[in-house]
Amino acid sequence: MTGPPGAGKTTILRQLELDGFSVVEEAATDIIALWQAQGIAEPWKRHAFIDAVVSLQKAREIYASCATDLIQFHDRSVICTAALASYLGFPVSETLARELKRAQSQNIFQKKVFFIRNLGFITLTEARRISFEETVRFERLHEQIYRDFGFEIISIGPGTVLDRVQKIKNALQPA
Repeated sequence: MTGPPGAGKTTILRQLELDGFSVVEEAATDIIALWQAQGIAEPWKRHAFIDAVVSLQKAREIYASCATDLIQFHDRSVICTAALASYLGFPVSETLARELKRAQSQNIFQKKVFFIRNLGFITLTEARRISFEETVRFERLHEQIYRDFGFEIISIGPGTVLDRVQKIKNALQPA
C-alpha cells in the first residue's frame, strides 16, 4: 500500500489490522522520529536518510516474511523509497539499488499496489512538513515510479476509512 503523505494510509492500515490482516509498518516516519529525537531537525535532507529507511524496510520485510499470513499489507515499500529519493533529488545509492534489485528478482511484492489518493488537504506534523501542492507533485512522481517498475495501480480515492477499507477488501476478492 502506498500513496502521498497525509493520504490516510496509516489509518487504513490500522483498520485492516483490526480486521485481522497482517501489517508491516512504514520505516521513514520512524527514522524521522528517531533522528529528530537525536537532534536532527530535518533528517530527510541528509543523504544517509534514504539508506536508513531502506535498511529498516528490509529488516521489517524479512521479519514479516516469516509469517504465514496469506495477505500482508506493507505501509510503503522500497519502490516508495526510490520515489522519495527522486523527489528529494538524491541519486540512487548502492544500498537502494541493491534492495530494488532484490525486491524485483525475488518477487517480494505482488505487482498490484493499492495507491491511496490524497484527501484534498494535508495536515502538517513534525515528520510531515510538506505543502499540499508538494504532496500532489509527489503523488504524481510516486505513481509514475511504481508504473515504471511494472506495478498495476489500484486507486483508492478519498472517502471514509471504512469505505476505503471496503474497496481494498473488494479488490482482494477473485474476479
